Amino acid sequence: MLGCTRSSLNVIAAEKGVVVGRLIFSDNGDMIDCTKMGMGGKAIPPNIDRVGDMQSDALFILLVEKDAAYIRLAEDRFYNRFPCIIVTAKGQPDVATRLFLRKMKMELKLPVLALVDSDPYGLKILSVYGCGSKNMSYDSANLTTPDIKWLGIRPSDLDKYKIPEQCRLPMTEQDIKTGKDLLEEDFVKKNPGWVEELSLMVKTKQKAEIQALSSFGFQYLSEVYLPLKLQQQDWL
Repeated sequence: MLGCTRSSLNVIAAEKGVVVGRLIFSDNGDMIDCTKMGMGGKAIPPNIDRVGDMQSDALFILLVEKDAAYIRLAEDRFYNRFPCIIVTAKGQPDVATRLFLRKMKMELKLPVLALVDSDPYGLKILSVYGCGSKNMSYDSANLTTPDIKWLGIRPSDLDKYKIPEQCRLPMTEQDIKTGKDLLEEDFVKKNPGWVEELSLMVKTKQKAEIQALSSFGFQYLSEVYLPLKLQQQDWL
């Protein structure tokens, strides 16, 4: 109605997202080194106008859906083995995290690789980052990060990495309906690889969480799965 952004009106939400890894930026004049923020990382500032002077030697940004997976990677200091910046909004993305991710992508010119659950809601979360949410469509241009790559966990990974049957979950009728609805969305249609993976998910009626990988050991995610994915450039 006013023709301006939320941040210009000082409309901000509580801090939710966190960032850790190879990133230095200024927050209201204070220089923040995200490699020295411990396992918890640095809370993403709710007012993006305070953030500036971003510097990084990372090769990519790793966007993680779940807080548990983020903590695992932060504990293992994954960003030192594979120079990267790790970000999570702990589930459904908030405005501050979406703005921060967009700012990093624009200023640092880094690819964004997403690690989400292998279920329709993981893809929905990707769509909010990539093309915005319907209830905030009026501000999508300022909030979205197009060209996010789907790293994992993908439906084809369940057999490829021999995820045990007991770690796979049957999809509910609602899950299947959501999956079929997503197949009609433009952001899925424009990527044939995503269509293929989502069709496989709906066909097999199986889903899996990132935590399914921990059935092979709690460091499997950072020691085996992600290194293989990155070395093979296995993303869509």
